[in-house]
Amino acid sequence: MKSVMTKGNGSLGRKTHLLGTKVRNLRKRNNLTLDDLSSRCIRLNAEYAPSVSYLSMIERGKRVPSLDMLEVIAQVFQKDANWFLDDVPEQDDIVIDKGSHGGIPGMPLEPSFLFSNDILQIAIPEMLSQTGISGRQFAHLLIRAHQEHHQNHFPDLEKAAEEIGQKRMPLAPDELMMLARQQGLTIKWFSRLPRGFAAEYGVHTTSVVTSYLGPNNTLYLNKILEKYEKRLKYDIAVHIGHSVLHNNDGLKSVLVTGLNQYSVMQGGNNQKLQSSQINTQDILQAWRDFEASFFAGALLCPKVPFRQLLDRNGYEIATHEKVGVSASVAMRRMTAVSPYKHWHYFDAYAPGKLKAVYRGNGIPLPWGNMREVADPCQHWAVFRMINTPVKGTSAQLSILNVGNEPRIYCCESTNVVDLAKNKHVLCSGIDLNPAINAQGGDAQAIAHEIKNLCVKGGGSAQLPVAMKKKLQTVARILNINWVERGVLTDPRLICSRGAECPREPSCYADDENVISSTYIA
Repeated sequence: MKSVMTKGNGSLGRKTHLLGTKVRNLRKRNNLTLDDLSSRCIRLNAEYAPSVSYLSMIERGKRVPSLDMLEVIAQVFQKDANWFLDDVPEQDDIVIDKGSHGGIPGMPLEPSFLFSNDILQIAIPEMLSQTGISGRQFAHLLIRAHQEHHQNHFPDLEKAAEEIGQKRMPLAPDELMMLARQQGLTIKWFSRLPRGFAAEYGVHTTSVVTSYLGPNNTLYLNKILEKYEKRLKYDIAVHIGHSVLHNNDGLKSVLVTGLNQYSVMQGGNNQKLQSSQINTQDILQAWRDFEASFFAGALLCPKVPFRQLLDRNGYEIATHEKVGVSASVAMRRMTAVSPYKHWHYFDAYAPGKLKAVYRGNGIPLPWGNMREVADPCQHWAVFRMINTPVKGTSAQLSILNVGNEPRIYCCESTNVVDLAKNKHVLCSGIDLNPAINAQGGDAQAIAHEIKNLCVKGGGSAQLPVAMKKKLQTVARILNINWVERGVLTDPRLICSRGAECPREPSCYADDENVISSTYIA
């Protein structure tokens, strides 16, 4: 590359908005600390080498290096100094590699001066207001991103639950009530909500309030739970979680099942729930909801005993019956206790409402839950089962483009009915690419081959015998029975939106088809 800088020119001018980010990402990708990088620079040229503190300021955009200093840094990474300037915009170089972390790829917050705290505190509320996203929705989005980034690994919550339950499994309702009383909770039953309660908490007519924490640490349980032991156990476990983790801080925790916007709500009236204002207390309460829910799963399905049980039963969804918990609790716990970390989980209501989402494997969403889309892909397993319910469970092998590369996913879905009599679909799945690579296979090559077969087959195709055997071997090593069943089915091409449909011809070639397939996302 021809240099645009000269030794006589000591200033880099207005071309350094991305410089700090590029230095930081290069350093991290090469597993260097700030001290490592500074030391290497000193060995090359002690006069112009940056100190550790100065390097830190460069990376944070607080300082701009001189041309001489930049050339020393560039020499460490065997780059032309011009590469660090804005004239060479390479997206991969300004996006932090998430490595083994879960969730979808991030976006670069560059130039950094436009993403300062002061600017974001103004821009985010404006964005929420214009898009119709409530502050509470945004709070839950933040928490989900945190959960996915950590791939459901929260050892402090696991430990807290194990200390209370002593890793006993299963726990009976009476045992859970005893644990609740030990935490200072008084248990009462109700058959009718207090006047104005539903309006205050934004409870939808298609929802049922199953429990809530009232004044004086009184836990009110809906009498309907006497007929639904699995839900009863979950509710008590959640409230125990609030007591253990949050020290009975007086927040009025309300648990709801059905088509409510959230299954757990705290405080506020309906207008507040829909407000685009970001309230720090709302975010804190939403985080506490998540902690208590995770705690409940860990209490009912302690990590080691539950993992051993899943391993003995090939991760079958029906394993939930042996623990006395709902399929939802068991499937969510699979994502947390499995030694394989590349999971996703959906809880979907018709026509296209995702009530719960977890994407530790970074899979794009078939639809969202904050806006309406006109072209949802109809070939996702969770989507098909909403429209055409089947008995039992159903496994599906799918090919989906993530970025510019196809990935192989396998999932198991099941139809369930909540206490408010709403039908919905639960789906657990994994990304098979890491497992294939771990066994010495070439996941990208296999995914491309399957995709090409499916395109030629109009969206689905039969796997060649040799490839089927390879995937079955991977499934057996993972010890997940429904992956084996999925491999026996014809893989399907799926997409995140109809506009990205890889099928030939596209499922959405006809505009009328798009219009008639509008779903809430």
